[in-house]
Amino acid sequence: MPPMASTSLFIPASFAPTTAAAPARRSFSSHRSSPSTIPSVRLRRASSSLVVSASASPRRSLDALIFDCDGVILESEHLHRQAYNDAFVHFGVRCPPAADAPLDWDEAFYDILQNRIGGGKPKMRWYFGENGWPSSKIFETPPSSDSDKEKLVDIIQDWKTERYKEIIKSGTVEPRPGVLRLMDEVRGAGIKLAVCSAATKSSVVLCLENLIGLERFTGLDCFLAGDDVKQKKPDPSIYVTAAKKLGVESKNCLVVEDSVIGLQAAKGAGMSCIITYTPSTANQDFKDAIATYPDLSNARLEDLKLLLQESLITG
Repeated sequence: MPPMASTSLFIPASFAPTTAAAPARRSFSSHRSSPSTIPSVRLRRASSSLVVSASASPRRSLDALIFDCDGVILESEHLHRQAYNDAFVHFGVRCPPAADAPLDWDEAFYDILQNRIGGGKPKMRWYFGENGWPSSKIFETPPSSDSDKEKLVDIIQDWKTERYKEIIKSGTVEPRPGVLRLMDEVRGAGIKLAVCSAATKSSVVLCLENLIGLERFTGLDCFLAGDDVKQKKPDPSIYVTAAKKLGVESKNCLVVEDSVIGLQAAKGAGMSCIITYTPSTANQDFKDAIATYPDLSNARLEDLKLLLQESLITG
């Protein structure tokens, strides 16, 4: 196979990654070691500093815990990137059209892209808009009309989604630490449980059925995907819609996200948010999160309840 065209030359200067993250309010460590690229975090157990007097303010109860999927339930960035690059090869996508090899989104570029733009189709629209629409087996010459551009993006995205499903069904992917235990704690406590993902519904359904199991998936009180709302994260629509479907107030929801895009969506919906970061999101600015975790191994339900109550006072 001829070498693939690198994306490293096509990243605009304004798209440079953030070099340092502002500290979040609270950070918690995991028992598993973190890669050297991830800043270390110190374990801070729930203590008297989290205990809030009932007379200090109106009580905020945890009525619903809402999980993102990609990056939270599973580390999926590399899987999506693989599926996109396989799609670019399959359709002979060349950007710019004179490139010698199919488009290839390298790891460094994709880390930036997926942390700035939510949803697969918006990613491609942005990239082709910045770097020129490609030639391909779909259109021998770059599409010029809006309808042809949308057709190109739709076809590539549909094929990529099916490829991603094949990877998930391979049995090599597992949920991130602590996810299943926390979900079970929440259900056992009678708290509503939801999953809200910007990804295509069919791929999210497959992920959830394979990673959390059919019983947990069908037991969700709410499940929304990118197909269910007009605007992708960081727009808050998906979380606003979830609160309505769950029948709870936004202030009594707690969102679990992995990126600043998701954090902005949660905050925009009036919800508090905790972060469980991945290697590609570890250096983002999570100052608006009420807690950050390397994974959910040490995220206990009682701690989350206290953190939500504390956030009402600290604002």
